[in-house]
Amino acid sequence: MPQYRNEWKYFISRWEAEALKRRLEPFLEPDPHAKGGVYTIRSLYFDNYWNSAYEEKMMGVADRQKWRIRIYNYSDSRILLERKKKWGSYIHKDSAILTREEYERLMAGEYEFLLGHPDPLCREFYYECMVNLWRPKVIVDYEREPLIQDEGTVRITFDSDVRAAILDFEIFDPELPTLSVLEPEVLVLEVKFTEFLPGLIRKLLPLDGQEFSAISKYTLCYERAHHLTDALAGITKTNRREK
Repeated sequence: MPQYRNEWKYFISRWEAEALKRRLEPFLEPDPHAKGGVYTIRSLYFDNYWNSAYEEKMMGVADRQKWRIRIYNYSDSRILLERKKKWGSYIHKDSAILTREEYERLMAGEYEFLLGHPDPLCREFYYECMVNLWRPKVIVDYEREPLIQDEGTVRITFDSDVRAAILDFEIFDPELPTLSVLEPEVLVLEVKFTEFLPGLIRKLLPLDGQEFSAISKYTLCYERAHHLTDALAGITKTNRREK
Protein backbone atom coordinates (compact mmCIF):
# COMPACT_ATOMS: atom_id res chain seq x y z
CA MET A 1 0.00 0.00 0.00
CA PRO A 2 1.50 3.40 -0.94
CA GLN A 3 2.63 5.63 1.89
CA TYR A 4 1.10 9.08 1.74
CA ARG A 5 2.85 12.18 3.08
CA ASN A 6 1.39 15.38 4.40
CA GLU A 7 1.85 18.41 2.16
CA TRP A 8 1.03 21.93 3.33
CA LYS A 9 1.45 24.94 1.06
CA TYR A 10 1.49 28.67 1.69
CA PHE A 11 2.06 31.86 -0.23
CA ILE A 12 4.56 33.98 1.70
CA SER A 13 6.51 37.16 1.05
CA ARG A 14 10.26 37.15 0.57
CA TRP A 15 10.63 38.98 3.88
CA GLU A 16 8.56 36.32 5.68
CA ALA A 17 10.60 33.58 3.98
CA GLU A 18 13.90 35.06 5.17
CA ALA A 19 12.60 35.45 8.72
CA LEU A 20 11.26 31.89 8.75
CA LYS A 21 14.52 30.44 7.41
CA ARG A 22 16.43 32.09 10.25
CA ARG A 23 14.02 30.56 12.76
CA LEU A 24 14.25 27.09 11.19
CA GLU A 25 17.97 26.85 10.41
CA PRO A 26 19.03 25.90 13.98
CA PHE A 27 16.72 22.85 13.81
CA LEU A 28 16.92 21.72 10.17
CA GLU A 29 19.75 21.12 7.72
CA PRO A 30 20.26 22.16 4.08
CA ASP A 31 19.56 19.40 1.60
CA PRO A 32 22.99 17.98 0.64
CA HIS A 33 21.81 17.64 -2.97
CA ALA A 34 21.39 21.42 -3.20
CA LYS A 35 24.83 22.80 -3.99
CA GLY A 36 25.00 26.26 -2.53
CA GLY A 37 21.66 25.62 -0.86
CA VAL A 38 19.54 26.20 -3.99
CA TYR A 39 18.79 24.36 -7.21
CA THR A 40 16.59 24.89 -10.24
CA ILE A 41 13.67 22.54 -10.80
CA ARG A 42 12.17 22.18 -14.27
CA SER A 43 9.11 19.99 -14.77
CA LEU A 44 7.32 19.15 -17.99
CA TYR A 45 3.70 18.48 -17.05
CA PHE A 46 1.38 16.23 -19.03
CA ASP A 47 -2.39 16.21 -19.14
CA ASN A 48 -4.90 13.98 -20.87
CA TYR A 49 -7.35 14.57 -23.68
CA TRP A 50 -9.91 16.05 -21.27
CA ASN A 51 -7.37 18.16 -19.35
CA SER A 52 -8.37 16.22 -16.24
CA ALA A 53 -5.33 17.22 -14.15
CA TYR A 54 -6.18 20.88 -14.68
CA GLU A 55 -9.95 20.61 -14.45
CA GLU A 56 -9.99 18.39 -11.36
CA LYS A 57 -7.66 20.77 -9.56
CA MET A 58 -9.85 23.74 -10.42
CA MET A 59 -12.97 21.86 -9.26
CA GLY A 60 -11.32 20.84 -5.99
CA VAL A 61 -11.47 17.08 -6.61
CA ALA A 62 -9.75 15.44 -3.63
CA ASP A 63 -8.45 12.29 -5.33
CA ARG A 64 -6.40 13.14 -8.42
CA GLN A 65 -3.08 12.54 -10.14
CA LYS A 66 -0.48 14.34 -12.25
CA TRP A 67 2.26 13.05 -14.53
CA ARG A 68 5.45 14.99 -15.18
CA ILE A 69 9.06 14.69 -16.27
CA ARG A 70 11.44 16.46 -13.90
CA ILE A 71 15.07 17.54 -14.21
CA TYR A 72 17.40 19.60 -12.06
CA ASN A 73 19.57 22.56 -13.09
CA TYR A 74 18.66 21.95 -16.77
CA SER A 75 20.81 18.79 -16.76
CA ASP A 76 20.07 15.40 -18.32
CA SER A 77 22.11 13.59 -15.65
CA ARG A 78 18.90 12.71 -13.79
CA ILE A 79 15.61 12.57 -15.70
CA LEU A 80 12.62 11.43 -13.68
CA LEU A 81 9.20 10.35 -14.87
CA GLU A 82 6.93 11.03 -11.90
CA ARG A 83 3.32 10.37 -10.99
CA LYS A 84 2.04 12.43 -8.10
CA LYS A 85 -1.16 11.24 -6.45
CA LYS A 86 -3.00 13.57 -4.13
CA TRP A 87 -5.77 13.02 -1.60
CA GLY A 88 -6.67 16.27 0.11
CA SER A 89 -3.48 17.46 1.79
CA TYR A 90 -1.80 14.03 1.45
CA ILE A 91 0.48 13.09 -1.42
CA HIS A 92 2.23 10.01 -2.76
CA LYS A 93 4.87 10.14 -5.48
CA ASP A 94 6.21 7.34 -7.70
CA SER A 95 9.18 7.89 -9.98
CA ALA A 96 11.19 6.11 -12.66
CA ILE A 97 14.52 7.08 -14.17
CA LEU A 98 14.60 7.79 -17.90
CA THR A 99 17.62 8.01 -20.17
CA ARG A 100 18.07 10.97 -22.48
CA GLU A 101 17.31 8.69 -25.43
CA GLU A 102 14.08 7.48 -23.79
CA TYR A 103 13.05 11.06 -23.12
CA GLU A 104 13.65 12.03 -26.74
CA ARG A 105 11.61 9.06 -27.94
CA LEU A 106 8.74 10.09 -25.66
CA MET A 107 8.79 13.62 -27.01
CA ALA A 108 8.79 12.27 -30.56
CA GLY A 109 5.55 10.40 -29.76
CA GLU A 110 7.20 6.97 -29.70
CA TYR A 111 5.50 5.36 -26.70
CA GLU A 112 5.91 1.69 -27.57
CA PHE A 113 9.19 1.28 -25.69
CA LEU A 114 7.37 2.09 -22.44
CA LEU A 115 5.37 -1.12 -22.74
CA GLY A 116 8.53 -3.21 -22.43
CA HIS A 117 10.23 -0.99 -19.84
CA PRO A 118 11.50 -2.80 -16.71
CA ASP A 119 9.97 -0.15 -14.43
CA PRO A 120 6.21 -0.73 -13.92
CA LEU A 121 5.56 3.01 -13.67
CA CYS A 122 6.69 3.43 -17.28
CA ARG A 123 4.32 0.68 -18.35
CA GLU A 124 1.48 2.46 -16.55
CA PHE A 125 2.40 5.67 -18.33
CA TYR A 126 2.19 3.81 -21.65
CA TYR A 127 -1.42 2.95 -20.84
CA GLU A 128 -2.19 6.57 -19.94
CA CYS A 129 -0.57 7.86 -23.15
CA MET A 130 -2.35 5.39 -25.39
CA VAL A 131 -5.80 5.18 -23.74
CA ASN A 132 -6.26 8.58 -22.13
CA LEU A 133 -3.95 10.50 -24.49
CA TRP A 134 -1.69 12.17 -21.92
CA ARG A 135 0.49 14.67 -23.75
CA PRO A 136 2.93 17.50 -22.82
CA LYS A 137 1.17 20.70 -21.73
CA VAL A 138 3.55 23.14 -20.07
CA ILE A 139 7.02 23.47 -18.54
CA VAL A 140 7.22 24.83 -14.99
CA ASP A 141 10.44 26.36 -13.62
CA TYR A 142 11.40 27.60 -10.17
CA GLU A 143 14.31 27.91 -7.77
CA ARG A 144 14.08 25.73 -4.64
CA GLU A 145 15.82 26.16 -1.31
CA PRO A 146 15.19 23.04 0.81
CA LEU A 147 15.64 22.37 4.53
CA ILE A 148 15.33 18.84 5.92
CA GLN A 149 15.08 16.91 9.18
CA ASP A 150 15.27 13.12 9.46
CA GLU A 151 12.87 13.02 12.41
CA GLY A 152 9.44 12.77 10.81
CA THR A 153 11.10 12.96 7.39
CA VAL A 154 10.40 16.68 7.39
CA ARG A 155 11.14 18.66 4.24
CA ILE A 156 10.50 22.39 4.10
CA THR A 157 11.09 24.15 0.80
CA PHE A 158 11.06 27.77 -0.34
CA ASP A 159 10.20 28.02 -4.05
CA SER A 160 10.87 31.35 -5.75
CA ASP A 161 10.55 32.78 -9.27
CA VAL A 162 7.84 30.35 -10.37
CA ARG A 163 7.54 30.71 -14.13
CA ALA A 164 6.00 29.09 -17.18
CA ALA A 165 8.06 28.26 -20.23
CA ILE A 166 6.37 29.41 -23.40
CA LEU A 167 6.15 28.33 -27.02
CA ASP A 168 8.40 25.27 -26.68
CA PHE A 169 9.10 22.04 -24.74
CA GLU A 170 12.91 22.08 -25.02
CA ILE A 171 13.36 20.99 -21.43
CA PHE A 172 17.18 21.07 -21.39
CA ASP A 173 17.46 24.59 -22.83
CA PRO A 174 18.41 27.03 -20.04
CA GLU A 175 17.56 29.94 -22.35
CA LEU A 176 13.99 28.82 -22.90
CA PRO A 177 11.72 31.92 -22.72
CA THR A 178 9.60 32.01 -19.55
CA LEU A 179 6.93 34.18 -17.94
CA SER A 180 6.61 34.68 -14.19
CA VAL A 181 3.29 33.60 -12.66
CA LEU A 182 3.69 35.22 -9.22
CA GLU A 183 4.57 38.69 -8.02
CA PRO A 184 8.37 39.16 -7.71
CA GLU A 185 8.39 39.13 -3.89
CA VAL A 186 6.03 36.14 -3.47
CA LEU A 187 7.31 32.62 -2.75
CA VAL A 188 5.67 29.25 -2.24
CA LEU A 189 6.40 27.58 1.08
CA GLU A 190 5.88 23.80 1.13
CA VAL A 191 5.94 21.68 4.28
CA LYS A 192 6.12 17.91 3.77
CA PHE A 193 6.34 15.21 6.44
CA THR A 194 5.39 11.57 6.85
CA GLU A 195 4.62 10.29 10.33
CA PHE A 196 4.48 13.53 12.30
CA LEU A 197 5.67 17.10 12.37
CA PRO A 198 7.88 17.68 15.43
CA GLY A 199 6.27 20.04 17.95
CA LEU A 200 9.10 22.54 17.80
CA ILE A 201 8.79 22.86 14.02
CA ARG A 202 5.00 23.02 14.24
CA LYS A 203 5.25 26.00 16.60
CA LEU A 204 7.25 27.86 14.00
CA LEU A 205 4.66 27.17 11.30
CA PRO A 206 2.68 28.76 9.87
CA LEU A 207 3.70 32.37 10.05
CA ASP A 208 1.26 34.72 11.73
CA GLY A 209 -1.77 35.29 9.55
CA GLN A 210 -0.86 32.60 7.03
CA GLU A 211 -3.32 29.90 6.01
CA PHE A 212 -3.08 26.79 3.89
CA SER A 213 -3.39 27.59 0.19
CA ALA A 214 -4.55 25.30 -2.60
CA ILE A 215 -1.50 26.11 -4.70
CA SER A 216 -0.78 24.33 -7.96
CA LYS A 217 2.25 25.48 -9.92
CA TYR A 218 0.95 23.44 -12.84
CA THR A 219 -2.40 25.24 -13.07
CA LEU A 220 -0.79 28.66 -12.59
CA CYS A 221 1.71 28.01 -15.38
CA TYR A 222 -0.80 26.28 -17.65
CA GLU A 223 -3.07 29.32 -17.49
CA ARG A 224 -0.19 31.74 -18.04
CA ALA A 225 1.24 29.87 -21.03
CA HIS A 226 -2.07 29.15 -22.70
CA HIS A 227 -3.34 32.69 -22.20
CA LEU A 228 -0.32 33.86 -24.20
CA THR A 229 -0.86 31.16 -26.82
CA ASP A 230 -4.50 32.15 -27.23
CA ALA A 231 -3.51 35.82 -27.49
CA LEU A 232 -0.93 35.09 -30.17
CA ALA A 233 -3.45 32.95 -32.06
CA GLY A 234 -5.91 35.85 -31.98
CA ILE A 235 -3.30 38.24 -33.35
CA THR A 236 -2.46 35.80 -36.14
CA LYS A 237 -6.12 35.47 -37.12
CA THR A 238 -6.53 39.24 -37.13
CA ASN A 239 -3.47 39.70 -39.35
CA ARG A 240 -4.75 37.08 -41.78
CA ARG A 241 -8.12 38.81 -42.05
CA GLU A 242 -6.45 42.15 -42.67
CA LYS A 243 -4.39 40.71 -45.48
